[in-house]
This record gives sequence, structure tokens and C-alpha cells, in this order.
Amino acid sequence: MSTRTSKPRRLSRRGDTRQILVDTALTMLDGDKSFDGLSLRELTREVGIVPTGFYRHFPDMDALGLALVDEAFRSLRKILEDVRQDTRSADRLVASVVKSLVRHIRAHRAGFAFIASERFGGSAVVRNAIRRELRLVQTELAVDLARLPYLKEWNTTDLHMIASLILNAMVASAIDILDVSARDREGETALMKRAEQHLRLILLGVPHWQSER
Repeated sequence: MSTRTSKPRRLSRRGDTRQILVDTALTMLDGDKSFDGLSLRELTREVGIVPTGFYRHFPDMDALGLALVDEAFRSLRKILEDVRQDTRSADRLVASVVKSLVRHIRAHRAGFAFIASERFGGSAVVRNAIRRELRLVQTELAVDLARLPYLKEWNTTDLHMIASLILNAMVASAIDILDVSARDREGETALMKRAEQHLRLILLGVPHWQSER
């Protein structure tokens, strides 16, 4: 991932500061810098406040890390909202997932980059929070999958299993897409095609799986 240079944001209202700290931190981490490597002084200097001003909004850097996780997963949950609009067939499900994934990565690149880099990162607080959120997203996806006609007889364990496979494929595809320039339409199209193939391969075995009762 390429390193991006952010510009300090002007505070228009006192209440903006917390969100600007979150947004600026995500932008600064959209590159080679890890959350563990982000210093409070560096962040507050970028935002344009004194270091003590940070503590009016967060008790410590771990609390900021949790806020970053929450912000980043809003985009991932938006994908599920898009998919819920049409899950009547496997083909439509696959197309919805991939198109929504690319659209939201374009709009919220920093959040996806944060999840991709920090899920195995050095901060245990952030790493564990990402794992918890991924499990929650997996549960939400399993509930959505249960609405598919050909999965309505599956038990909860098997629904979570296929949800996990789909979610892992989505995360892997997101990492690939993050490394492709938005101007590289050919490369992006190739990745979308491959992502669809991966998801179809996962769903190919669904009709043949005998769910245990």
C-alpha cells in the first residue's frame, strides 16, 4: 500500500475534534505506519491541537484504537446492507458482494486498509477488537444466508462455517483491491472477476453439503 500524506483539518466546531482525530488517524495509517507506531504527539500535531487536547476525547491511545475499529467496520457492515437487498440466488449474492466491496473500498479506503493491516498487528487491544467485530459480521452474514431458499434447512453451525469462508474471501479480495490504483480499471476488473470466482467456488459445494441435524 502506498503511503499517503494527510493535511491537518480545520476545526469548524468544538464537537468536530473527536471525529477529526479518528479520521486523521485512519488517513495517517493508510500506508506503512502501524497503529503501534502512531504517536499521540504526531497525531495531535497533524490535527492542529495540543497533546493535552487529545485527552478531552480519549482516555488513552487504546481507546482511540477501539474508535478506529468501530469506524472501519461501519463500511464493512454497509456491504452486508447492500447484499440484503437481493439474496434470492447465489449468482446475485456473489455479484452484490463483489460490487459492493469495490464501491465501499473506493469510498472508505482508509478504514479497509486499517482492518487489513491491524488484524494481525502489534496492538493486542486493536487486534482483539477486530477479531470480535469480524465474528459479529460473520454472525450477521450467517443470518442473511439463512434466508436463502437453498440454505433454509442448514443448521447454525454450518451457516457460520460458510459465512466464515465468504468473509475470509471478502477480506482477502479487499487486500488485493487496496493494492490496485483506482485508475487501473483493467487491474480492478481482473480482481473483481477473481473475487467472484472465489465466492462461486465456495458456493459451488453448497447444494451437495449434507448439513448435520
